[in-house]
Amino acid sequence: MDSLGKCPANYVPLSPITFLERAAAVYSDRTSVVYERTRFTWKQTYERCRRLASSLRKLSISKNDVVSVLAPNIPAMYEMHFAVPMAGAVLNTINTRLDCKNIATILKHSEAKVFFVDYQYVPLAVSALKLLLGDADTSQLPLVVVIDDIDAPTGTRLGELEYEQLVAGGHPFHELPRLDDEWDPIALNYTSGTTSAPKGVVYSHRGAYLSAISLLLQWGVGSEPVYLWSLPMFHCNGWTFTWGVAARGGINVCIRNTSAAEMYRAIADHRVTHMCCAPIVFTILLETGQSERPPITSPVQVLTGGAPPPAPLLEKIERMGFKVTHAYGLTEATGPALVCEWRAEWDRRNPEERAALKARQGISVLTLADVDVKDSKTMASVPRDGRSAGEIVLRGSSIMKGYYKNNKDTAEAFKDGWFFTGDVAVVHPDGYLEIKDRSKDVIISGGENISSVEVETVLYKHPMVMEAAVVAMPHPRWGETPCAFVTLKKGCGGGAEQSIKEEDIIAYCRGSMSHFMVPKKVVFVDELPKTSTGKIQKFQLREMAKRHKVAERPPKTKAGCTEAQLPYKAKHQVEPQREQAVAMSRL
Repeated sequence: MDSLGKCPANYVPLSPITFLERAAAVYSDRTSVVYERTRFTWKQTYERCRRLASSLRKLSISKNDVVSVLAPNIPAMYEMHFAVPMAGAVLNTINTRLDCKNIATILKHSEAKVFFVDYQYVPLAVSALKLLLGDADTSQLPLVVVIDDIDAPTGTRLGELEYEQLVAGGHPFHELPRLDDEWDPIALNYTSGTTSAPKGVVYSHRGAYLSAISLLLQWGVGSEPVYLWSLPMFHCNGWTFTWGVAARGGINVCIRNTSAAEMYRAIADHRVTHMCCAPIVFTILLETGQSERPPITSPVQVLTGGAPPPAPLLEKIERMGFKVTHAYGLTEATGPALVCEWRAEWDRRNPEERAALKARQGISVLTLADVDVKDSKTMASVPRDGRSAGEIVLRGSSIMKGYYKNNKDTAEAFKDGWFFTGDVAVVHPDGYLEIKDRSKDVIISGGENISSVEVETVLYKHPMVMEAAVVAMPHPRWGETPCAFVTLKKGCGGGAEQSIKEEDIIAYCRGSMSHFMVPKKVVFVDELPKTSTGKIQKFQLREMAKRHKVAERPPKTKAGCTEAQLPYKAKHQVEPQREQAVAMSRL
């Protein structure tokens, strides 16, 4: 059998580009993209992508050159996911919520050759380019292309090139480079930086192809889905649905903003069947009054991830007509790595139990060879008891190639044949994983390990709480203690007339959890700091928490002394305990 080798008949490199080629052939007259008054078919989308790829080649874009784009979920952003790799280049979609300094850093680090900018972000791009001018000569600046819009205001042009002109000027039959190696890069995505500085994550054609196929299968996406782009395409390339919708011949419903009005309108007008989002989008949808919500006539399948959604939030959103599937992933895993596959027997549980089951992160996606939860120090797998915690580790074809120009962090992420996620989880007896915290978010209070997620889940059950985030804050006795940042639902008041106070939240928590887990400080805020994908930026909250103080009387122990006087609760022992606890990942 050794004589049987690969040939063009039995081996073709895997690439999601082939999804578009197939869609143009078999779904040619089906609608591919809808955006305001714009509508394309799959045949038209394929032709437009080939034209753009042809124009990029004329601009001297060659293999592995980086092409950056700063744009919302519009047709141009969608088309670039095919056109850029068709030209042999690597697509870098930039987070639109970054400031000019971060954008300049990404453009410099990626060495982008072309920079596409939507008219809405021209001022931001100009500021970033000015910063680049201070660090490099003009020959190192990217060529700028503006993406205009029908309703674009005048005076937004950055240069002589415009997106639609490039599309129109390209040739649909121009010979484009063939992909020879499926390990070649297709995308460069920078992490959201919730716990550290952003890093450039490189995806391969193979990984993107397999991840898209895997999610379509496990989410049960059938033919002709109507997919609403409520998830930013720049985040893990839309969890690979930028390519996956083409594989099923679906409709991409593009929206510029994820406002409740725009999402509800799109769902009603286009009979949306599928959408992805972070849990923050649930909050946006729930904030809209009953009278302002168009009726949802058929269930909308929602794949959510990005932060562990509290079970009470899932229960509320499902009552509105959204059928939620929970996933867990990260940029380095090409999107979702775990999906909470639903079991028919769970339908017989009560609503609260169903929501709690659905809030778990689940089991591995099909593209992963293995997923485990391990003690990061001994590399022993934790028991499947739902209590023993460790770090989630992954390996498989959907894991990133590595961090761009960063061998040190790549080596640290890949150890002993695994990718280490930094997330702390338990494994239940049925094999489903449940995240308890980021390893950096575990709160060590007087030697006790506290899961911020568990405290947040209780806070979300409070009838007046809209959002909650819990972080560690310094404590004179325990070393650190939970500090809760809370936003209230509309109508609950604020300022002097606020109808709920800090002591009310603390009293509520004392009645719902072990007392050592109760936040010693509650801070009411108008809005929690978030990344563009809805993940709460806890590193910012930790800095805010340092500015608050806790004033409380030390409680007496049964022996008559204060707990602060007990040697094993001493403040100076907290940091060694933190190191040990995080290393062992025991909650």
